[in-house]
Amino acid sequence: MLHGWSLSSVVFSEVAVSLARHFRVLCPDLPGHGQSDRSSECSLDSFSRTISAWAKHLDITETALLGWSLGGQVAMQLTLQKRLDVKKLLLVATTPCFCRTGDWEFGLPLTQLKLLERNLGRAFEKTTADFFQLQFVGENLSQERYRQIFKLAEQVGRMPEPAAVRESLAVLETTDLREASAAIQVPTLVMHGDLDQIVPLAAGKFLAAKISTAQLCRITAVGHAPFFSCPEKSVSQWLKFLQSR
Repeated sequence: MLHGWSLSSVVFSEVAVSLARHFRVLCPDLPGHGQSDRSSECSLDSFSRTISAWAKHLDITETALLGWSLGGQVAMQLTLQKRLDVKKLLLVATTPCFCRTGDWEFGLPLTQLKLLERNLGRAFEKTTADFFQLQFVGENLSQERYRQIFKLAEQVGRMPEPAAVRESLAVLETTDLREASAAIQVPTLVMHGDLDQIVPLAAGKFLAAKISTAQLCRITAVGHAPFFSCPEKSVSQWLKFLQSR
């Protein structure tokens, strides 16, 4: 399970417990995040190489691979480059192209990304906290549940390095897997919340249509992090996909 931008593997703590009743579950930290050291290079390819080397060190041969947001792009890269023997791919709130371009309207404007980058330098913790809150805009979450989620995601000692966060934001800005995604040939589940303010649902629909082996799982009344907002439903959908033939 590969986490998203500016966070760490702890985001999967709740759902990993449920999945572990059925599978061996591994949740690495991307370089510069959580307990992983920052690497000398920061790119989608370097993330892919690092996760591949880590998996080989653990003698992992075949696997089901789940990626959330930035982690979904890393999962796509690993699958496309065949660095892991991926049997099934799960893409949660994932986009092939994070930044809006002239021929891609389902992303954040470049000016918004540049503002985010500037604010990271001025007030890192506030900026990452504000971005985290954006993942739940429009949802009917109780304050108690939101506090639980925030406490889990921002555990002491697991915050990413500021430099790594800025560098990985640049990865999001420059990555474009729209055409490459058509080459993915493994069974794929695309899960997307219809209230997602960070990666529009249309981006998930694009992936589900572009990948010939994909199916779309649309989660209603949920934003960018379905496994936080509705963990039981998310795990149920994942298990249904993983256990199907």
